[in-house]
Amino acid sequence: MLNRYPWWKNLIIALVVVVGLLYALPNVFGEDPAVQVLPNRGAELQVDVLDRVEATLGEAGLSTRGVELGDGRLLVRFKDTEDQLKAADLIERSLGSGYTVALNLASSTPSWLKAINAIPMYLGLDLRGGVHFLMEVDMVAAVQQAEENYASEIRNLLRGARIRYQGVVRNPAGGVTITLRDAADLERTRQLLNDDLSGLSLEVDEGTRRVVATLTEEEQEARRRFALSQNITTLRNRVNELGVAEPLIQQQGLNRIVVQLPGVQDTARAKDILGATATLEFRMVDEEHDAREAASGGRVPPGARLYRERNGEPILLQRQVMLTGDYITDASSGIDQQSGGPAVFITLDGRGASRFSNATKDNVGKLMGVVFIERRTETRIVGEETQKISSTLEEVINVARIRERLSKRFQITGLDGTNEARDLALLLRAGALAAPVEIVEERTVGPSMGQENIDQGFRAVLVGFALVLLFMAVYYRVFGLAADLALAVNLVLLVALLSMLQATLTMPGIAGIVLTVGMAVDANVLIFERIREELRVGNSPQASIDAGYAKALSTIADANITTLIAALVLFMFGTGPIKGFAVTLSIGIVTSMFTAIMGTRALINLIYGGKRIEKLAI
Repeated sequence: MLNRYPWWKNLIIALVVVVGLLYALPNVFGEDPAVQVLPNRGAELQVDVLDRVEATLGEAGLSTRGVELGDGRLLVRFKDTEDQLKAADLIERSLGSGYTVALNLASSTPSWLKAINAIPMYLGLDLRGGVHFLMEVDMVAAVQQAEENYASEIRNLLRGARIRYQGVVRNPAGGVTITLRDAADLERTRQLLNDDLSGLSLEVDEGTRRVVATLTEEEQEARRRFALSQNITTLRNRVNELGVAEPLIQQQGLNRIVVQLPGVQDTARAKDILGATATLEFRMVDEEHDAREAASGGRVPPGARLYRERNGEPILLQRQVMLTGDYITDASSGIDQQSGGPAVFITLDGRGASRFSNATKDNVGKLMGVVFIERRTETRIVGEETQKISSTLEEVINVARIRERLSKRFQITGLDGTNEARDLALLLRAGALAAPVEIVEERTVGPSMGQENIDQGFRAVLVGFALVLLFMAVYYRVFGLAADLALAVNLVLLVALLSMLQATLTMPGIAGIVLTVGMAVDANVLIFERIREELRVGNSPQASIDAGYAKALSTIADANITTLIAALVLFMFGTGPIKGFAVTLSIGIVTSMFTAIMGTRALINLIYGGKRIEKLAI
């Protein structure tokens, strides 16, 4: 019989609509301003943190909407952003530097929806739901690091030229001082540095047998620009590793970087990862001397450095560095097959593999230590002044005996847990920061601006939606009402797909939805006009319905496919807001094809299919 869908096709349409309603529903619930607490460096959250936070908030008279403890984090919800900001400052002062405290917007989606992974779509910063970081690059540290690199290169040059020296050290006030054993080598050293190292200004003091090398102003400026550029690249890599959709990372001024992360839920981890300056150094263990004796007597043997393991035990490592994290191209976290503990699997580049192979081939059977180095800059209030305090954590996380010659791939263990292994692998994979950064401003987008944009955007959708509904109902009557219902389902499916894909909705994205509302009925207009033509030439109502859907299909497909191609091109070559527009437009085209062709056909079949009718309300 004409215009009758089999039961299974109606069942598929009904299932799609029900699933769409379920996954679009989380967007009805709002978000609570929240403060998130996460222990630094992947450590475990201490059980007393909850009591300390509740006591701190209770003393300040701040009420909460709920406290959640789980997944290695503490989340405290508040009724408004004013309480949220006050609480964040109080909690940060109470817990100290061992924890990362960050602002968050926590979804209010019920647990039964979360159980089926139904979560709201991300909203861009122009709507609300992201975080904004303003980060300042420590340019003084960038120049100091450049001086350290020059000092290392100078030592290598002097050894290669067989020039004896007493020391090559970086001066606290700036510059590198080279003290030679023989004054006759002063001119030779000056010439060597001039020929092999550019960017240095040299001063020779024959009386003290010293050459003082300082970076020229041009070289310092170049190092500052490089540090800023390299940090932007590294931060972008780290954000990509976090899986943030449509981030904004750009330079502001001469020493600042703006990072906007729309839709981020785990803001504490994002803050921790973005600000961390972590790397590794591989050094041989000094097995000839007693580390306990060196620690107690305060006399470290020449050529060695005193470190501490994580259990507090002293250990002596050789000053010469075998390998640094700069040569790491890939790192992933996993489980060590032998110990069952967390591990990081590391891959080196060609230069690093060659250097590591040469360093380990002569040390098989000896102990090697892995030093974890983390630099942080914190802002503290001392009296009435705000001071920036830089600190460096250096600890030996792993000591292992070299069993064989190591090369491109190897693993390290000795980590505190899987969270630390995951974060360390992310930092190594994304690359080290060229200079420490400090978050000088952190905020969520103001609720007034965000809510205003949301209200205006949804008002535009509703007005466009209402006008289209009215036109279709008046002009095409019953068929128009079927198209209106399909249009409503189309919006539900569009929102559901955006939520399932965890796409970020921005203002341009809302523009794409408004455009989709207008385009969604194009297919029905073509079908309905074709049905009218069939009726005018004398075909029966049932035959006209069947012919209208069948003959308009190719035209509908052509029109939508060409628009879809244009949207895909926008997505491939566009950035930021343009991509957001392309995503909603592309998804809208797909859902409108489904609802306009299959959806309205199913409704029309239920109304007219298999019946004797003389006239169509179209």
